[in-house]
Formats: sequence, C-alpha cells, structure tokens
Amino acid sequence: MEFVDDTFAEIARTETRPVTEVQKGYTPFKNGDVILAKITPCMENGKCAIARNLVNGIGFGSTEFHVMRAGELVIPKWIYYFVRQVSVRKKLERKMRGSAGQKRVPNDAVEELLLPLPQLPEQRRIAALLDKADHLRRTRRYAAQLSDTFLQAVFVRLFGDARTNPMAWDVEYFGDVCETRLGKMLDSKQQTGKHLRPYLRNENVKWSKIDLADVQEMDFDEADREEFRLKAGDVLICEGGEVGRAAIWEDELPECYFQKALHRARPNPDKARPEFVVQLMWALANSGGLVTSVSEVTFAHLTGVRLKELAIPLPPLALQQKFARIVRRFERLRAQQREAERQAEHLFQTLLHRAFSGEG
Repeated sequence: MEFVDDTFAEIARTETRPVTEVQKGYTPFKNGDVILAKITPCMENGKCAIARNLVNGIGFGSTEFHVMRAGELVIPKWIYYFVRQVSVRKKLERKMRGSAGQKRVPNDAVEELLLPLPQLPEQRRIAALLDKADHLRRTRRYAAQLSDTFLQAVFVRLFGDARTNPMAWDVEYFGDVCETRLGKMLDSKQQTGKHLRPYLRNENVKWSKIDLADVQEMDFDEADREEFRLKAGDVLICEGGEVGRAAIWEDELPECYFQKALHRARPNPDKARPEFVVQLMWALANSGGLVTSVSEVTFAHLTGVRLKELAIPLPPLALQQKFARIVRRFERLRAQQREAERQAEHLFQTLLHRAFSGEG
C-alpha cells in the first residue's frame, strides 16, 4: 500500500487540521469532526471521539480539545484511528506545555504530525477492519466490566446490605475478626541496601487484585521480615487514596512485604473468610459505610485504630465458605475474560500499527 505523508498543516486545503476558530470562548464543531482531548490526563488516556447526530452546532471550551475536520482527501474515521495510536499519543505527550496536572497539547504539535494518506477507497477499507477490531475490543472490555458486578450481586443476595445489616447477623469489631496492622514506614534515611526485599504499596492493591507490574524494594531486616512478611490469605486494605480498597495476597511472589500505606488483615479462620472480607470492604466503601471511620485531617485515610473499631456484620462461617467457593470459580472465569480482553486489545493495536505504517 502506497502512502503520501503530509502534515496536518500542509494539507490545509482539506481542513484536516485543528479547528482553531473561537466564538464567544468556545471552539465550535459539527458532524464528522474528530475531537481529541488535549489536557492532562484525558489526552494521556486517549480520549477521542467523532461528532455524530448533531442537530445544531455545538462547542467546547477552547482550552480543552482539538477539533480536527476532514476534507476532500480524507475520511473522519481515518483521522480518528490515526490519533488513537499509542505512538501518536506518546509523541503528543512529549510536546505538552503548561504546569503539572494542567499540561496541554499545543496546536502546532498536532499540525506537525505526519498523516499517511492512501486513496479514499483504501481508507474506507482499512477503517472498516479497524471498526470490527475496535468493536471486538470494546465487547471484551464490557464483558469484563459486567463480570465485576457479579460478585457484588451474589454478596448482597447471600448477606444483604453490609451497611444496614437487614438479615440481623451478629456484629463484631473488625479487630476481633481479623488481626490487623499497618505496614512498614518508608524512611529513606534508614535505607542501607543490605536487606532489600520486595514490598507492596497502595498502588499495587486494586479491587480484588494484586498488581505486580511495578513492585519496588526497600530494606527489611530480620525483625522486619518477621513482622511484615505476607502470607497467603492475608487481606491488604488501602489506608488512603481509595480508602478501603482491598485484595487477597495469594503468594504471587515467593517473598513479599508491605508499606505503611496498607493494612494487613489476617482473618481468624474460625470467624471469617478472606473472600468475604474483601467483598465486605467493597460494599462498605461504596455505600458510605466507611465514612465514620475515615479521618479527614489532612486527607481521607483509614487509621489502624479506626479499622479495628469498625463494626461489621458477621454471617455464619458456612455461608462465607459457600461465597468463597463461588469466588474461586468466578475468578477462573474472570481470568479467561481478562486474557480475551488482552488479546482483543493486542489485535486492535497491531492492526492500528499496520494500518498507518503501510504494512496493511
């Protein structure tokens, strides 16, 4: 496939460039315009859309979006998929200007992008293939999102609302159900590099999942290793950030510890299952059940004392075990869904690369 590469600015006769006119503080756009977020972090997350089904013209604040308008030599979908590329987004990120958290992609950074231009029929053919791959990717992602609500529905069905306790389960303090403690404080002055061990931070704990993509190390001497080592079945709970976010440690690493930003909750096996504790934290966090346990002195955080004093409903262990079996079966299914989502995303990105590199 032969391409003619031109910058957005050089093919101005097609209007395939940022629409910069401003009317009363807004950038107007119309059907077929490609709208690209240019402010951090929306642009970094790939926020992009094509305007459709507009009855009247509409406008966005002029500082928030680039509006790209197709002309005679290009179709909107070609522009849309071009700017969806990770490589294009990274290139624009490097040219962002402004203060941290409020950086923006300037107009000239977009105008300098080289836009491959095959003939219109070829653009339409490739765009149709990308549409199918994108639909598959979004379908897989939506299925994964739906699956996330399954356990929440099962939890409510078995145990009722965690905050109001309509089934009148016995209520106990969290500290009497789980042995809890905060992790080790990171003190750069105390780091010698002689006892480096991997440890988990707030960022590593997602809802019902431990993320090991970025595991850091710090010193844990012999006493620290005894005190802060994680064991299979430990529940890690975020002290700050998204307060209460929790996941189970399943010995994903041979040896691992945890930082002070996390609580380690070790359930009493005669009282609670870790699967129940994680879903209980989700239910409380999303219903306001942790509000009275969160301090707002400097930022929202759940202190060790307040976690121990958190009153929680405690259903019979047999019912919790039933829920744990459902969780285990579900997690196997969810792993398959995540792999399917990963493959669909990889296919889409591969096709994007081939489309705009001339390999298609």
